[in-house]
Amino acid sequence: MANSAQARKRAKQGEVRRRHNASFRSMVRTHIKKVDAAIQGGDHAAATEAYNKAVPVIDRMADRGIIHKNKAARHKSRLNTAVKALK
Repeated sequence: MANSAQARKRAKQGEVRRRHNASFRSMVRTHIKKVDAAIQGGDHAAATEAYNKAVPVIDRMADRGIIHKNKAARHKSRLNTAVKALK
């Protein structure tokens, strides 16, 4: 439990940041799921379009530290491999 005013403020700031970051993580997952859905549908054009929209979002979140840069690279690589396999 936060006992000082400073500790209470830091706890409140941490909670606000946690919610904000959770929303960003959710956005990344949603974009990845959209690419996966297009891949499962077998439509190369839709999958490519979804992948091209997802890549900047994944990169941006990696730059902000929401997800690790290696995790971002892994997701992009696996998604790209799956999209190319549809050709």
